[in-house]
Parts: sequence; structure tokens; C-alpha cells
Amino acid sequence: MTNLQSVNGTTGKETIYVDVDDEITAIIDKVGAAKGKIVALVLPKRCPVLQSVVNMKLLKRTADNAGKNLVLVTTESGLLPLAGNVGLYVASSPSSKPVIPEGPSASDDTEDIDKPLRVVDGNAPESEEDFDAKASASKSIGELAANTGGEDGDDVDESIDMSNAADTAAVLSNAAKKSSKTTKPKKDKRLKVPNFDRFRKTIVFGVLLLILLIVAGYFAFVVLPKATITIGTDSSTIPTNLSLTLDTTATSLDSTNDIVPATAQSQQKTTSQTVPATGQQNNGTKATGQVTMAAQECAPNLGQPANVPIGTSVSTGGVTFITQETTQFSALGSGHGSCQTYQAAAATNITALNAGANGNVSSATFSVSGRSDISGTGSTSSGTDNIVTVVQQSDIDNATSKINAGSSDSVKQELESNLEAKGLMPVPATFLAGTPQVTNSVQAGTPASNVTVTSATTYTMLGVSKSNLQTLVLANVNGQLDKGKQVVLDDGVANAQFSENTSGTATNATVNMSTTSLAGPQLNAASLKTQLAGMKSGDVQSYIKQTPGVTSVTVKFSPFWVSSVPKKATKVTISIEKASS
Repeated sequence: MTNLQSVNGTTGKETIYVDVDDEITAIIDKVGAAKGKIVALVLPKRCPVLQSVVNMKLLKRTADNAGKNLVLVTTESGLLPLAGNVGLYVASSPSSKPVIPEGPSASDDTEDIDKPLRVVDGNAPESEEDFDAKASASKSIGELAANTGGEDGDDVDESIDMSNAADTAAVLSNAAKKSSKTTKPKKDKRLKVPNFDRFRKTIVFGVLLLILLIVAGYFAFVVLPKATITIGTDSSTIPTNLSLTLDTTATSLDSTNDIVPATAQSQQKTTSQTVPATGQQNNGTKATGQVTMAAQECAPNLGQPANVPIGTSVSTGGVTFITQETTQFSALGSGHGSCQTYQAAAATNITALNAGANGNVSSATFSVSGRSDISGTGSTSSGTDNIVTVVQQSDIDNATSKINAGSSDSVKQELESNLEAKGLMPVPATFLAGTPQVTNSVQAGTPASNVTVTSATTYTMLGVSKSNLQTLVLANVNGQLDKGKQVVLDDGVANAQFSENTSGTATNATVNMSTTSLAGPQLNAASLKTQLAGMKSGDVQSYIKQTPGVTSVTVKFSPFWVSSVPKKATKVTISIEKASS
């Protein structure tokens, strides 16, 4: 190999120090601007910009184009294979011999990024501090070169001998091994990266726990607390029984005669019922033929028999025929004793009343309707069968009965709801069903497989003003109160029972009303709920017992941790009990 020799100075060899933050473009510019033919590029520890083989090639090409021999001064084992791959010289220090290291292989170990950064001059002792590129940035190259002297302060020969590649390779190999054995510095616990996943889980768990506590507290102190207050009084019940006349034509309440203005609510309900037809009809042809009649007359009615008029029924074997002409009898035929037989002048044409093959008879004996003195013989034919299903009156009656058996409860409830929507109190006893209007889809005797019967019925119910009923009830109750201690706690109108006195109409009805009113101390349950909110059990009892007529007060809280009346009125139940009988 050719030895590279230079004299100390800027024209032979130039040393360039690379900062750890330098970009590849900055390094290339420094190499291009160097005046020496041999450029020693001192790299910092962990030089990230030259960890790329592309940047290594760019640096090599720049040096070649500028006609410079570039030497990388580094002991970093991770850069040696990259430099060897592109053919760059590497030296362990500016004064050691450069060599092109071996290229990368599969067995090369990757550089330990935890190794401490150490860039030293090859002439400095191992105990000397690492080179600080940032601190040396302001110094001149001469000052930096002076700092590379030995212990005696002599200048270090900056000549680079490239003749002994084997010795240089051995030096680089030993430097790499020594660098790989460098003890890792102890980590500063203060710089320890926190475990954000664990921190996040802790935060989420804390938030969920807080929400759970809030929800539990809301249920425990808002939803669950309840209070039941039972007030015993010397109250009494007063019954009222009235016979009322409800009239839609009345305009005002007549308290003397108990006539109450009423409003009629009506609704029509249409119901249909379909049943199968069960009748049968023979639409075949009717049998026709002739019958020869004979009349036998006995004393004392001897004489010419009366004629048999056209349209007379004659029958045989349960089959009825109709004569198609008048039958006359001839003169005396034969006789014996007191009886005489007369023959018809000619055979009479007859036609079966109904179609069917059963009308075909031969040499049959016929009886004549209404004429016991006449008999006949004859034959018929041409009757055929064609049976079809027809609707019978019994089918229509069956469908109608099913409609009438249906429940009208739904209509009754709907009428009550409509009256209540108008602010009226319905009187169920006045519920009345009008006469059904029935229509049939098919008339009786008509061929059909089924028949549909439709019934339209109008239902009515009367409603009255609740205030009118209260006026009548209070007029009865007030005369029985102990006015010094009692007031009407409940007039009982809302629970009044009605029964029909006489059959009424859609506009007028007489009904009996019965109800029970409650009289006792003047207590307003709704106001008490607000007044007692937040009170303890003893305070509640003391407050209510101040009211005249109150005999006892019982307070119960739930659940067990509740000790005062809830502020929400819906959570408080007040029950006023009447005096024991």
C-alpha cells in the first residue's frame, strides 16, 4: 500500500471535528473546504448522521471528487463495517495509522446505544475526559491540535502512515474491543421515564370509582329515602244516600228536588259476524207427468163431485206435485150400495213442487190435498238433481246471536274516558245500548257458502259535574259535623257508587248515589309534606300533635340510615286514620 505522508501544516493534513448535531451537508461542506490533501474527520460518539450507508457513500464521493484522502477518526465499532463497505479509511486517533476495515457481515454485532460517548485523541491517557465538541466549537484548529500533545506538551506528529495496514487493523480491532467493554454509566433515577399506561389506568380507575360513589350517594340519599307518617285522629265517617234525577235538558242544579244537569256521551259500535251457510237447494229440473183422478161419493152426499181446481197439491211418497189444470168428473161410473164412484173426464197434468229426481214415480197412487174423497194414479219423469248450498234464516239468526253475546265493556270504558276528558264524572249506571241495526250480506234462500251479519248499535252514558254532586253531599254532611273539632276531610264523591233506580233513556235517568264522607281534624296532607321536610321523627310528632283532634302520630323512615323527612314530596306518604269504632 502507498504511505500517505504529510508535514505538519495546513497543506498536508487537516483535522476537522464533527459535532453530534451536524448534518451530512454541513460535513460535506467542511470536507470540500479543507485545504489539506489528507483530511482527518474526528467523529463524536454515536454520530447519527453517518449511521447511514448512503451518507457514507456521499462523503466518500465528495472526498474523491475533491482529490482528498479522507480518514474517519473514530473507535465506534458500529461505523467500521459501514466505512469498510464504501472504502473509507478509519483510524482510532489522528496519530494512528488508517486502514479500510472489513465490510458488514451477518455475524457483526450491532452497536450498544447505551455505551457512553467517548471521543479521545489517541495520544491522551485513558483517564482523560471525553472530547466535548460543543465546548471546542469556538477554538481554532491550532488550539485543538495543541491539546492533542502528550504529557510533556510536545506536539504530536500528525503524519499518517498508510503503509502498514495490518498494524492499523490490529489497533482498530483492539480499540473496538476496548470500546465494547466500556462500562455502562449508571442511570439517573431522576430521569426515569414514567409508566404512562399504569398512570392512565390509575386515573381511569379513580374516575370510575368517583362516579360510582356519586351514583351510590345519589341513590342512598335521594332515591331510596322514604317516610311514612300515620296520623291517628278522632275522625268519623258520615254516609250519604241520594236519589238523583239526571236530565240533559236541565241547565242548573236543583238541590230541592235533586235534579242534576247531565251530558250524554254516545258512541256507535259496528260489529260483524260471518257464519257458514248450512242450507241446501236442488236447482235441477222438476218432474212432470199426469194423474188420473177418481171420486167416491157416499150417502147422504151422493151426487156429482166438485171439480179439483188448478194449482191443487197432490202427493205421493212424500213428493208434492201441483195440478196444471182444473179436473172435472164425468157422469156416473160404477157403484155399490150407498156409495158411487165418479171418474175424471181426462188425466190431469201435474208438475213437481220442487226439482229433483225423487219426483220421478211410476204407477203411483196420489192423494189430493183437501179432498179425502178423491184419489188418483199416475206417473211422472224428467226430474233431475242439482244440489247447491244456500243461506237459511237459521244461519242469519245464529250470526246475530253471536254478535249480541259479545262484550260491550270496551265501549263502556271508552264512554267513561270521553266524559272524564270533558271534566265530567261518568255515571256507569246510565250506560244504555240502543236497538241494533242488523244487515245481511246474503238473504235467506240465496245460494252462498257463508253469510255475514253486521250489527250497528249506538251506546250512551250520562256524565255530571263533580261539583254539583259535592254540593248535594256536603249539604247532607255539614248538618252532622262537630264543628268545634271537625271539618270534612274527604267528601267521598270520587268513590261514589251509582245504581239505576228506574229504566232510563239516552237523555234522562233516575239513579241512586251512595257515598261515605270522612270528617275529622283539619289536615292538609299535601301542605304537611312540604312543612315537615327535613324534620326528625320527634319534631314531626310534636308539630302534628298541635292540631286539635290528632290522637297519635307514627313516623317510619326507610332505609335504616334515613333519619329525617325527605324534601321530595313524592317520597313522603301521609295516612290519616279515623277513630276506631
